[in-house]
Amino acid sequence: MTDQLTLANVRYEKRDGIAYVILNRPKVLNALNTPTWIDLQKAFEDAKADASVHGVILTGAGDKAFIAGADISELAHVDAYEAEESSRFGQDVLNLIENIGKPVVAAINGFALGGGCETAMACTIRIAAEHAKFGQPEVKLGLLPGGGGTQRLPRLVGKGRALQLILTGETISAQEAYRIGLVNEVVPAADLIARAEAILKQISANAPIAVKFSLEATNKGLETSQTEGFALEASYFGICAATEDKKEGTSAFLEKRAPQFHGR
Repeated sequence: MTDQLTLANVRYEKRDGIAYVILNRPKVLNALNTPTWIDLQKAFEDAKADASVHGVILTGAGDKAFIAGADISELAHVDAYEAEESSRFGQDVLNLIENIGKPVVAAINGFALGGGCETAMACTIRIAAEHAKFGQPEVKLGLLPGGGGTQRLPRLVGKGRALQLILTGETISAQEAYRIGLVNEVVPAADLIARAEAILKQISANAPIAVKFSLEATNKGLETSQTEGFALEASYFGICAATEDKKEGTSAFLEKRAPQFHGR
């Protein structure tokens, strides 16, 4: 285990190439307030900078909630300027999570509502416990999703289904979230972290540079035209072709052995 970052609202641990980011406010169902957003930012900045970290698991403390949403006691007192600044900061933190260049698996162990659903959507892969619940209930508070929900949700489930969720504020089950493509898998709660770890270990067996550029090509490509996305993909394909990992990967395939990648 490497040196640990000590945070007030987030438990942060690193073991065997995986960083564990655990929202640690179970008494308020891991609700997001400003100090918690700041702790999340610090944890993911550390995970991004640490070359020994090959992937991240993001989850919540306790068995009731992943992240139940924004801390309403804080949200109730913000004015228009503060609300916009808060929205932009939350978006920045989630953009960091989405673009750290390493896979991030959300292990969703309960309620993922509002900012919790938005946080899960910023992750690379979402694994839900069978009892997890999802929703964007902001309209019931006189607001709209402010952490990227109006942008990421339509990209994941389509415009029509996204608008139904956003405009009704309804809560859906893990099984429905899987059906519409909001989550990748639904597993028993007892298997949640083990399944997240297994996915990250499967990814980390591959060439690190290829993984990084696959993430970038997909994320950036979705923000541009398909033609520009093709050009980006070809450029990254060329970069990967010049790496030692590509030489090792192709040689190992031809020699019928397991490759040994070193991220070079």
